[in-house]
Amino acid sequence: MKISYNWLKEFIDTDKTPEEISTILTGTGLEVESLEKVQAIPGGLEGLVIGHVKECSDHPNSDHLHITKVDVGTGEDLQIVCGATNVAAGQKVVVAVVGAYVHPMEGEKFKINKSKIRGEVSEGMICAEDEISLGTSHEGIMVLADDAIPGTLAKHFFKVKDDYLYEIGLTPNRADAVSHLGTARDIAAFLKINIKKPDVSAFKVDNNNLKVEVIVENEQAAPRYAGITISGVEVKESPKWLRERLAVIGVRAINNIVDATNYVLHDLGQPLHAFDADKIAGGKVIVKNCAEGTIFKTLDDAERKLSADDLMICDAEKPMCIAGVFGGANSGVSASTKNIFLESAYFNSVSVRKTAKRHGLKTDASFRFERGTDPNMPVFALKRVALLIQEIAGGTISSDVFDNYPAPVAPFEVEVTYHNIDRLIGQAITHEEIKAILVGLDIEIVNETAEGLSLKVPPYRVDVTRDVDIVEEILRIYGYNNIHIPTQIRASLNTSIRPDKDSVQNQLSDILTANGFNEIMSNSLTKSAYSDNLDTAVKILNPLSSDLDVMRQTMLYSGLEAVAYNQNRRAADLKLYEFGKVYSVQEDKYTETQRFSIFITGADTAEAWNQKAKPVSFYNLKAIVDGIIEKLNVKDIIVEDSTCKKLAYGLQYMRGNKQLVKFGSVAQSALKKADVSKEVFYADFNFDLIINLARKNKIVYQEISKFPAVRRDLSMLIDQNVSFGALKQIAQKTERKLLKEVNVFDVYQGDKLPAGKKSYALSFIIEDMEKTLTDKNIDAIMQKLIYNLEKEAGAEIRK
Repeated sequence: MKISYNWLKEFIDTDKTPEEISTILTGTGLEVESLEKVQAIPGGLEGLVIGHVKECSDHPNSDHLHITKVDVGTGEDLQIVCGATNVAAGQKVVVAVVGAYVHPMEGEKFKINKSKIRGEVSEGMICAEDEISLGTSHEGIMVLADDAIPGTLAKHFFKVKDDYLYEIGLTPNRADAVSHLGTARDIAAFLKINIKKPDVSAFKVDNNNLKVEVIVENEQAAPRYAGITISGVEVKESPKWLRERLAVIGVRAINNIVDATNYVLHDLGQPLHAFDADKIAGGKVIVKNCAEGTIFKTLDDAERKLSADDLMICDAEKPMCIAGVFGGANSGVSASTKNIFLESAYFNSVSVRKTAKRHGLKTDASFRFERGTDPNMPVFALKRVALLIQEIAGGTISSDVFDNYPAPVAPFEVEVTYHNIDRLIGQAITHEEIKAILVGLDIEIVNETAEGLSLKVPPYRVDVTRDVDIVEEILRIYGYNNIHIPTQIRASLNTSIRPDKDSVQNQLSDILTANGFNEIMSNSLTKSAYSDNLDTAVKILNPLSSDLDVMRQTMLYSGLEAVAYNQNRRAADLKLYEFGKVYSVQEDKYTETQRFSIFITGADTAEAWNQKAKPVSFYNLKAIVDGIIEKLNVKDIIVEDSTCKKLAYGLQYMRGNKQLVKFGSVAQSALKKADVSKEVFYADFNFDLIINLARKNKIVYQEISKFPAVRRDLSMLIDQNVSFGALKQIAQKTERKLLKEVNVFDVYQGDKLPAGKKSYALSFIIEDMEKTLTDKNIDAIMQKLIYNLEKEAGAEIRK
């Protein structure tokens, strides 16, 4: 938001410098991002002086150039070659001397150098008004009044005032500060001075010769709607002071009527709109919603298809304006306009925000209405702009003020105690200081007791509705820097559940990063096209776009989008991981779960002189998953084939009936949705469940065994549908105490085996922590294993 220093001083009497005001604004919560010296006229006419043309003769080597002698007050005349047809001796002119920069109305600025033109020396330039941004005419040089004094700086002659422009990073909650009045209010409260509002006491209705009937059909979207007519205006260029005032804050001057509405918008924060009253069909202004699909042409000549939810300002035949957002192409003020209807309203902020986003429009008006304007400002602003228009465009006020305000917005009633103020601030502030700050912020003190205050907060302060908000207001005006830092810090120690989730997350991040992985952070908002079941998706009520209309239900697609982005930029070898949440809703019950995902694709090892590039495989991912499970010391895992449709093949690790992790190769259907062309391996951990299991682990000290472990191998034929996980589970159930490890070291499938069969070779590590195992002990264990494998898995042990 842009704020002018000179404009601010019309609301407050202060001798504070621009830099001091900047410090005050930042300290009170309106952070000044930049402060720069500016001029309404580009360049501020620096380096330009008033000159007196003493001589003017034809150039000997040109049929259109002239050689002049110009007195610029230095005691030595300058020779300047000039091509203007109207240059003549005796004139008072504007001269750009050597070294000055000229800022034309169009094009880039340029420097004046001493040069030769057709063989004659030229020591400056006699300027036309468009060459120094004082006007648009280029018919000849500017000829000034005879009383102009040579040597006078042009900026002094034309009374160009330096100004300072604040660029304020306005936070969304500060809807009250989107104007010079709102910004000045904070400064006045800080300095404990009164604020000067514009005087509208001169407003009066001249006649009722131009009545426009106003009908508000949708009072929910337009809680307050005011209007007035002015007849006999003259649409022309705005006066210099108004053009310059708007130029400082970067607003382009259009004509005196539109400029007046823009001026009041930035002055008071109240958006206004001027209609050509003669173009209002039927003499009626109707505030309503139009039919779905209605075509409406806006000021930018774009045809827009309206939604039935868009609030429109219409006449008896057609829509004229998108309420609070953008005007129409055929109802605005033009050069031929003589009579106008002025609109000043308080529109529903949600309605305006949805309409603006729906049509992709961002205007000064919608910026303010979306945040919430002052419901008590429309009529005051209407009188202010009406008086301004009469001053700069003439005309008579030709109707009473129409004001439809059926349900006035009440101020917020807040109770606050002095004890709570001191407790939250951490320092006692005098009661008089507190009351002075509140009054300065336009907050009414209804009642005071020894314990606290009863307050009425004006409705334009939409962010101040609770006692803690009042405390924040007091603190920001009192000054955060005025709060003393205590020399003693008191703290209490609280026990927390171990392991801490953040610590585990950091440990896993360190492990993966050390192994060449990069962490990604993705938006939790995603597109509904990724959802397999929209009924369980958490939908966004007011989505920014169709690509961000639901909360994600899986971590898969956000990771695949990162993969696609990198692959499209020739970064094909990727190892990524992400911690995040997924969201769902069932029977109006919203749930969110912490997940942890891993993605690998491309080459595992890069090509080198002594090796070829080796692509990643399922077993690279499995090794990572197993390492994480082992690191977290999660035991008693059941291994199953994955049932996830988003995986072409893979495994899932279960603990009871709960899934710890699923991992495998991403299915082509999922890859296609994210425009990924190469194979991607993906793991998805239920991080919440893993943390809960890790917290149940007890760390127990145990000596390293002094007794040797024994390995025994079994080769067997089993059915194709029997997995290693099932065999491992049978073995562990058979011998819980002494069986330490079960591994598969050979798999064979081929035509040499019976149909539907495969061959597995398993190794069993057996160890007793208390004694050396005998052959008798080992044989007994192996016999039990063989018996249960044959019985439960149908294994045929090969001798």
